[in-house]
Amino acid sequence: MLNPLSPVPLYVQLADVLATKIGRGELQPLHPLPSEKHLQQEFGVARGTARAAVRLLRERGLAMTVPQRGTYVTERKS
Repeated sequence: MLNPLSPVPLYVQLADVLATKIGRGELQPLHPLPSEKHLQQEFGVARGTARAAVRLLRERGLAMTVPQRGTYVTERKS
């Protein structure tokens, strides 16, 4: 799914994949995002790449982090 030869950074590619899953409803609002470790294993990326992708999702308003609880998909705005 991710293309290491692309000029688009891997973390942006990963964030786009996760955003697509959110848009399709594969990742439901108010449910946790996959853990950094899970993202590392599923996509073969470094921990920093997974962390940057999640940070980008938060910046895009697609995810929220609750301290000591995890990162969750945000509710869709109507």
